[in-house]
Amino acid sequence: MKLNVKNETSRLRAVVLGSAVNNGPTPTVEEAYDPKSLEHILAGTYPVESDMINEMEAFHAVFKKYNVTVYRPEMIENYNQIFSRDIGFVIDDVFIKANILPDRNRELDAIQYIIDQIDPNKVVRPPDTVHIEGGDVMLWNDYVFIGTYKGSDYKDYITARTNMEGVEFIRNLFPHKIVKEFDLVKSKLEARDNALHLDCCFQPVGINKGIIYKSGFREESDYMYLVNLFGKENLFHITREEMYRMNSNVFSIAPDVVVSERNFTRLNTWLREQGFTVEELPYAEIAKQEGLLRCSTLPLIRD
Repeated sequence: MKLNVKNETSRLRAVVLGSAVNNGPTPTVEEAYDPKSLEHILAGTYPVESDMINEMEAFHAVFKKYNVTVYRPEMIENYNQIFSRDIGFVIDDVFIKANILPDRNRELDAIQYIIDQIDPNKVVRPPDTVHIEGGDVMLWNDYVFIGTYKGSDYKDYITARTNMEGVEFIRNLFPHKIVKEFDLVKSKLEARDNALHLDCCFQPVGINKGIIYKSGFREESDYMYLVNLFGKENLFHITREEMYRMNSNVFSIAPDVVVSERNFTRLNTWLREQGFTVEELPYAEIAKQEGLLRCSTLPLIRD
């Protein structure tokens, strides 16, 4: 398999879509990876497996509609395998295995059959000191945008998933790219103030547009970098509540086709006004785990 991913929006040809089958029991409070899951565990509203399977199958159906080749992870019993974005990502023609939370290493084993189809010289595993997850890595042609957390208390935050060593690793691996890191706001307790990954507060759509949440960035200069690059008129600014609902975590199948959650009324209206075809899905149950459409995908080939 010859990989090719240079941005977030070119026509998609092959993707890994996660799976909610045999997802396991509701996690305990101690097992929660993020404040939004914790909130729903405590409230008794954590999503049930059948609802999540239905949501993911609706996503799968959209991929079939657009003739995208879809790979699924091999099933691991009683194990959450929904968020395939976290476990690896492609830049140009290179597959990078993510150094994820140790509890989740088995998720990589479940897609090994796909990795085995790639030229071994094009598969990279960073050293252990490098923390990086796919939700923090966003391609924009010559640019690689990377979410990180620069606080001295990085190690105290389970919600801090990509460190500066991760940024430097990508910078060294792709010296011809402009690698720009963004210092993200993190919270262990309040999901409305936690940008778990970069795609929780920013994502490009189309050729020159994007969705952005200003308060997801610790430094205003990082937010202004994107405003200057894209143009303020090309950015759809979401509210704190819309960020919490994961409005920036949509997924592009093509420059003019965006898959979005059906409840994102304001965003979906704006997308259509900009000329996009919007494929609306139910995904509100999966969103309770602080992940949405982009988080569930690992693109392998785009035109």
